Amino acid sequence: MRILLVEDDASLGRTIQSWLQLDGYAVDWLDHGDLADAALRTHDYQCLVLDRGLPGASGDAILAALRARSEPLPVLLITARDALADRIEGLDLGADDYLVKPFDLEELSARIRAALRRGAATVAPVLLRHGAVALDPAAKRVTLDGVPVPLTAREFTVLQTLMRRSGQVFSRAQLEEALYGWGEEVESNAIEVHISNLRKKLGARFITTVRNHGYGLAPA
Repeated sequence: MRILLVEDDASLGRTIQSWLQLDGYAVDWLDHGDLADAALRTHDYQCLVLDRGLPGASGDAILAALRARSEPLPVLLITARDALADRIEGLDLGADDYLVKPFDLEELSARIRAALRRGAATVAPVLLRHGAVALDPAAKRVTLDGVPVPLTAREFTVLQTLMRRSGQVFSRAQLEEALYGWGEEVESNAIEVHISNLRKKLGARFITTVRNHGYGLAPA
């Protein structure tokens, strides 16, 4: 699951990025507002964590442009503005939630999970199903014939990517983009390892290899 973080404070940005990566998210971090629109248009994000006070385009302007395009991407505003009027203004602009600095990182994670659950109810099925496998994006839970299957965070992301578009074949590069944020070191055989582990847990024929193209789900 991929998150875009737009925060100009270098120390806070690095801290949030590292924390969310530990939570299993791929996190792209930008420190200038003018770069956000291009990133949002060219990458598939599941959540935007957005500072209101940014150099270049403000967080408010980025949010307004996003909502003007009728994009339902969950947005969590983070800001030092703590007045009630500021919080109301941010929510009225289209934010899904509002977190005042300084904040606890565990609360940030909880608010992101809540925003993703709300978003899942409007932009994606509550459950993804393919054959005997069911995946709950909000709860990060996978079952096989109703029995829970424990997955690592990155195994879950690979599986969710494949199940969101079950008829599509994904190249190694596309799966790597779902797993890693900008600047993260990509292990040379990481995708192959995750696919192998998923086959062991869900069945050897659940994921197919399409020669010279990538991976997809076998017909249900």
